[in-house]
This record gives sequence, C-alpha cells and structure tokens, in this order.
Amino acid sequence: MKRRTWLINMRNSKGLTQEKAAELAGVERSTYTKAENGSSVAVKTAKKIASAFDCDWTLFFENNCDKIGQKLA
Repeated sequence: MKRRTWLINMRNSKGLTQEKAAELAGVERSTYTKAENGSSVAVKTAKKIASAFDCDWTLFFENNCDKIGQKLA
C-alpha cells in the first residue's frame, strides 16, 4: 500500500489532526486514517473527504497522483 502523501500534505497544511479531518469529512477517524495510509476507499468516502479538502475525489483512485502533480480542483 502506498501512502497518500498528497492527502497528508493537505491535512498538515490546514493544521488538522487526523481526528479533526475525519470529523470535517463526516467519517470515522479509522476510516480517514486508512485513506491516508493508502487503503481502498469507497466512492462515497472519497467524495466526503474530498469535499472537506475542496479537491477532486477521483484523486483517491489514481495510482500515480503524486507523480502526476496532484491535480487538485
């Protein structure tokens, strides 16, 4: 599993803990943590997290998004 460094960087840039990020997204902290750690996420979960960070939810399904340049919306 490859960590989603782009997600970690977005969270850190906003000064959020994983717990606060999960709360803003409306998901469990454990679900959010798994998303950061590279686990598969449901489309519904990806959309919730993306909405909280104002980014494109499809980033969660791009294997090379770190190399692509983090196509943020």
